[in-house]
Amino acid sequence: MIQSMTGFGRGLSSSPTKKITVEIKSLNSKQADVSMRVPQIFRELEVETRNNIAASLERGKIDVTVNLETLSSEVCATINVPVLAEYKKQLENMGKELCIGTPADWYLTLMRLPDSMKTETAHLDPEDIAAFRAATEEAMQELRAFRLREGQKLYNFFISKIHNIGNLLNEVEPYEESRVGKIRGRLEEQLSRLTTIEYDRGRLEQELIFYIEKLDISEEKLRLRTHLDYFLTTLGSEDTLPEQGQGKKLGFIAQEMGREINTLGSKANQAEMQMIVVKMKDELEQIKEQVLNVL
Repeated sequence: MIQSMTGFGRGLSSSPTKKITVEIKSLNSKQADVSMRVPQIFRELEVETRNNIAASLERGKIDVTVNLETLSSEVCATINVPVLAEYKKQLENMGKELCIGTPADWYLTLMRLPDSMKTETAHLDPEDIAAFRAATEEAMQELRAFRLREGQKLYNFFISKIHNIGNLLNEVEPYEESRVGKIRGRLEEQLSRLTTIEYDRGRLEQELIFYIEKLDISEEKLRLRTHLDYFLTTLGSEDTLPEQGQGKKLGFIAQEMGREINTLGSKANQAEMQMIVVKMKDELEQIKEQVLNVL
């Protein structure tokens, strides 16, 4: 069973002093591209977490957001008295030099100035680290489960589209024999009009055979069916364990399918067959768009 690169997961864990929420969102990308927004207190864990997420989720544009809620009064804000004293002194001197009065409300004026408060943040406890890792792991598990559910939808989509292409390929066969006769008849009709030109009838037959062989689509049909079967094999079944890294392989197979369908179109030389080829191209384009989301 394939997995999607699209997913979302949320993990929640708590330590005695903190409540930590980790949210991870993933979209399609050629490789693992992890971006993180974490509170300053967890900066020391960022590199470790980034590497773990990249290894676990393998591919995708992955956005990680960590929210922190304090459960105790461990963050203590105090008035920075020495700084405010210096501010007051400078303001009084400025008032004397500019001949202006002192503020009506010293408290309001001083508390608006920068660094009027100083904050002391508690250090990161082992319980906080454990809670952070637990929340991250829970978020990754939820995201992987989300990817599996989306992978099921993609699986059903691909099965439908591959079967559609196979059915369209079957519709080509009734036109295959008749078109050879039509092509031959059209060429002979054109030659019959050249009454003033003599030509070797045997050589003409050889050239006709050579030309018709070039229009033969048996090999293209066989290779396309092989690619369709290989695509289904690579998808696996609904009961198989999820396998990573299938997205790129499915993309390569889709490219090969496109080559065979294009060749069928160039050799068709018949309006009905070309209409069928257009329908196959439409089905294949839908596959190519969605295969970009496969892990």
